[in-house]
Amino acid sequence: MKFNEKTVLFTLAAIQFTHIMDFMIVMPLGPQLMRIFNITPQQFGFIVASYTIAAGIFGFAAAFFIDRFDRRKALLVCYSGFAIGTIACALSPGYEMLLLARMATGAFGGIIGTLVLSIIGDLIPFERRASAMGMVMMAFSLASVFGVPFGLFLSNQFNWHAPFLLLGGLGGVILFFIYRNIPSITSHIQHASVRQNPLVMVKEIVSDSNHLVALSVMLFLMLGQFTVIPYISPYMVSNVGFSESQLPYIYLAGGLASMISMPLIGKLADKYGKLRIFTIFIFASLIPIYLITNMQMVSLPVALAVTTLFFIVMGGRSIPATTMISAAVEPKNRGSFMSLNTAVQQLSAGLASFIGGLIMVKSSSGAMENYEIIGYIAIVSSMFCLFAARSIKTRS
Repeated sequence: MKFNEKTVLFTLAAIQFTHIMDFMIVMPLGPQLMRIFNITPQQFGFIVASYTIAAGIFGFAAAFFIDRFDRRKALLVCYSGFAIGTIACALSPGYEMLLLARMATGAFGGIIGTLVLSIIGDLIPFERRASAMGMVMMAFSLASVFGVPFGLFLSNQFNWHAPFLLLGGLGGVILFFIYRNIPSITSHIQHASVRQNPLVMVKEIVSDSNHLVALSVMLFLMLGQFTVIPYISPYMVSNVGFSESQLPYIYLAGGLASMISMPLIGKLADKYGKLRIFTIFIFASLIPIYLITNMQMVSLPVALAVTTLFFIVMGGRSIPATTMISAAVEPKNRGSFMSLNTAVQQLSAGLASFIGGLIMVKSSSGAMENYEIIGYIAIVSSMFCLFAARSIKTRS
């Protein structure tokens, strides 16, 4: 099997970039979508939640049948579905069609995430795999720093359809690179027939109390973040005094800060202990959670300082938490457990967005109300997360 490792990783990183940007761009588009479609915060929450819930369900389900197919063919089919779903988002004439398009895009997006990680594992030798993962995962930072701000620039210059049209166009180009750069991968198919029954696997995982504790950490971690995150942009416009054209600054500043801070936080966690660093960042995160959800009219630099701190501490929580969760299971069960953990992560994010939408309301003056209640829920969830994390037993 001949392939160029650099072009494979470049292609996979491009896939992740569009996948992540497609998910992230919806949240800062909240003010436009709520204004144009005349929808409530609750209905906007459904738009955000629909993507993650569909991704969680289909991504987890795919873990039990995707190994029966050539990785290249599966990726071509799923990425085609993702690109078509993104174009459907761009062409949606109303709220209901956009909601359905987001569900379809999320369903294919969840499977794409599984395939990208599987292809890296199949093609890249173990001694270079961590570096390969790091290169592909940089797509998240690039999407935050460049993708989302540029998408918002397009939406401000033209309309909310523009970022999705851009992503759909990029999807067509990336499909060509998938066809050209990703080799046929079939070596895993011979093992597909002996894979464990998914129901048996789930039963085995949930019967272990340490696994349940680790999954509860992910549940509360997401509740402590995604109740707040989807509504930052609408709140900044309605209550803090941002213009829609200033929203890209939030993601540009936060993304740049995260690119610098996340590697440092990882090193600190390795040096001083995952639980200790996690504890520090959980308590540190309570400050920006409270400040963001109770913020009144302030200057742009002050608001950006708070949102940037929020980006940093959320990354500071997630890095040691994910490491502790992955160590809560024995190596022989780690693949299946992490598939379930990813599903819990995405479903919890969807649930959190849904809960936030139920609580947030828009007053007759146009201001967003009850965001402080969401902040208190996020703070309580964060403390439950810390309590659960202290109970995780390391097994590997």
